[in-house]
Amino acid sequence: MSFYLAVKEIWRSRGRYLLIAGIVALITTLVLFIAALSEGLASANREYIEKLNGELLVFQSGAELSTTASRLGRSRLAELRRVEGIADVGQVGFATAKVPQGDGQSDVNVALIGVEPGRPGDPEVIEGQQLVRARSNDVVVDTGVTDRLGLGVGDTIRIKVTQGTEDKFFDLNIVGVTDRRQYFFQPAIFVPFVTWDKIRPQSSDAIGQGELVSNIAVVKLTDPSNLTAMATKIEQEVTKVQAVDRKTAWEAIPGYAAQQSTLNTQRYFTFFIGILVVGGFFQIQTLQKVAQIGMLKAIGASNFTVGLSAILQIVTTNAIGVAIGTAGTILLVSNFPESVPIMLTGASASTAVLSLLLIGPIGGIVSVFALLRIEPLTALGLAQ
Repeated sequence: MSFYLAVKEIWRSRGRYLLIAGIVALITTLVLFIAALSEGLASANREYIEKLNGELLVFQSGAELSTTASRLGRSRLAELRRVEGIADVGQVGFATAKVPQGDGQSDVNVALIGVEPGRPGDPEVIEGQQLVRARSNDVVVDTGVTDRLGLGVGDTIRIKVTQGTEDKFFDLNIVGVTDRRQYFFQPAIFVPFVTWDKIRPQSSDAIGQGELVSNIAVVKLTDPSNLTAMATKIEQEVTKVQAVDRKTAWEAIPGYAAQQSTLNTQRYFTFFIGILVVGGFFQIQTLQKVAQIGMLKAIGASNFTVGLSAILQIVTTNAIGVAIGTAGTILLVSNFPESVPIMLTGASASTAVLSLLLIGPIGGIVSVFALLRIEPLTALGLAQ
């Protein structure tokens, strides 16, 4: 009986219910879009660090976990390798470069990442071969480079960097392609560390001078479950370093926490607005059909039947809106260009959809209680 009443009213007033379903669909689209933007921006910041093949990252102490401010020399890496419990250590250096496109097109910014071939920090390839020699012009690029520039294994990529006051160009041979590993919103090119030290942006007097200095060291442990104890041990046995896990490292990226906090606040406010909108609609619906509910109760309909009917209306209308909004968002996100940091993952989408399915029942609960309090005689104007 409750199901029949719910469906019958929705069908007879389908224009009105379709309107609220449309509003729920727009709210769903906004929530999912914010979730996709949040995930995309976070991934574009942390992707390389998140996928590192090492458990700990070592920074210079006092650098506040900044990859750009941290400086670690070869001597510091030698100390790290002597710490018991460390299986391997790799130097990693970060810089930026541009890839000229010609034909009047703007240059593409890329992250130029120096790694030691075969050591932690060197990414696994999905096509081609790994880096082998420390002094070669061979490079591995991520799929962000291949998608945006149309290059692949066997091609030559030309990069432009500023050394001193002059722009210099270097031709590098692509020998492998790895999965997407953006760093600071830029697709990545992985270069053997010695070569990276020569071609990175720097003053002309500094080229090839002094010991090789990296920004961080990536540490692979013999026992990956012993993170906290090993981080403490490294800081005690190696001077002027700070060791942290990957999650701590990417959360310390400048602007990362503030960015995620802002987007999450927007998402929570959108949920709150959705609850108010749905609740307001069904409260108005309740006020408009007081007489009908009074008649139903007068002819024998129980509070359970009336209440369940209202709940079914709310859940059905809300579910239709969420379904339309989800389908629209998936279609919208799939058509964004590669350069836009939008990523709708299964986990974030599922969490958002389940939360959105609850805004109807939560928002409409007041109207259900109002229906249950309606007295038949009073509703029909027969009370003395």
